[in-house]
Amino acid sequence: MTYSDAISLLPLIIVGVASLLVLLAGPFCHVRVVTVIGAAAALAAGFCAAAVSPVNSAGLPGLAFTPLARYLIPVFCVAAALSLLLSHGYNLRHEIRGEEYPATVIFCLFALCVLPCATNMLTLFLALEAVAFSFYVLVAMDLGRAESAEAGLKYLLVGAVAAAVTAFGLALIYAGTGTLALGALTAPAGFHSILAAGWGFVIIGIAFKLSLVPAHLWTPDVYQGAPAPVAGLLSTTSKFAGAAFLLMLLAFAPPRAELHLPLYVLSLLSMGLGNLAALRQTNLKRMLAYSSIAHMGYLTLALLTGTRDGYSAVLLYGAIYTVMNLAAFGAISSLSANGERSSIADFAGLGFSAPLRGGVLAVAMLSLAGIPPTAGFIGKFFVFYSAIRGGEIVLAVIGILFAAISAYFYLRVVVQLYMRPVGAHLPKPCSRAESFALICSSLAIVVIGIFPTPLLRLVESALSHS
Repeated sequence: MTYSDAISLLPLIIVGVASLLVLLAGPFCHVRVVTVIGAAAALAAGFCAAAVSPVNSAGLPGLAFTPLARYLIPVFCVAAALSLLLSHGYNLRHEIRGEEYPATVIFCLFALCVLPCATNMLTLFLALEAVAFSFYVLVAMDLGRAESAEAGLKYLLVGAVAAAVTAFGLALIYAGTGTLALGALTAPAGFHSILAAGWGFVIIGIAFKLSLVPAHLWTPDVYQGAPAPVAGLLSTTSKFAGAAFLLMLLAFAPPRAELHLPLYVLSLLSMGLGNLAALRQTNLKRMLAYSSIAHMGYLTLALLTGTRDGYSAVLLYGAIYTVMNLAAFGAISSLSANGERSSIADFAGLGFSAPLRGGVLAVAMLSLAGIPPTAGFIGKFFVFYSAIRGGEIVLAVIGILFAAISAYFYLRVVVQLYMRPVGAHLPKPCSRAESFALICSSLAIVVIGIFPTPLLRLVESALSHS
């Protein structure tokens, strides 16, 4: 292993050591200390990843610090750090006081950092499943709520099926191509039945991960039952990891025409059902669950183009969606200080009684609706732009119409925050950690919306050698 190889592994080393340190130091330190250690380690790993130059290998079999890894690892690290800060107050209020929570988040981050560094299908699959294993634990972490345990069990069962289907698909692709290496996944002459079946199973498995219709039924129940900070992390990093998984496979093995139709149908159904079902929801977390189904439909729309513009839009929208949803679920968890606020009506008047958290939730809703000058507008613009340039004009127009419809249920939350009288139960003051994370996430939404060029350049550099 050369010096440059060792340096390229530094983000993984930092996160790996931090996860063990948090787990071992937990019994001797206050949970606040281990939370800060975890968040600081995540930010340090993200900074190192952004500062290190990409190399062809990382000195370990199956790993390489690529330009894509240099882009995705900082995004995942920032998301994990924000999630730890946003969850601290929630965990104390709900008696989740052990070191298990921050340790599991950092373990999850380690798997997220390995995923974009993978150079073969086996490493890629193991990293994705390690992320899923972490969330099986996190979703069921709130032992004081039966809904949390139920959500964890549902997610475990669905995740096990998705993992089995994906693994079988990858095995068939290996049988059809004769290699596990991503860089050598060139299909032989003729898209024969084994390879077609393999890609079909992989798409079905990832459809479960991304909550694409019709593999979406678990999503509303799991989001509603999971602790709000966990639902925020699950709806962002887990989904972005699944999208990155599929992007890496498709980028190294360009999709044939046979793969276009299933991705087209999944995108269309997800955009349609996700937005239409969200219109009928009165529970905010369930509404955001159906919203995430629609947003994954937008992401699939960009992915199915198979073009550089489409892949750029996937990376851009994934990062923006991560910030938006973390802000939304972070505000929800902080405003639910007296219990789980479930109904949208429960947030009436909180824009005035809790101006910081209400304002952040409003900004997140406006961004999810794609209203300028927020980051959500930039993300949706480039998704639909890439689809139109890639020849998917009809599906892009349908997506734009559904995006316009979605403004209704997002703005309904803003109306409750600022145009309805305050309810009987006021939220408790939020902690400094929560306030800091909420301010950072909302500022990111606004700054990216006004000055998107730096992020666009990072996306272009991520695909420079892909």
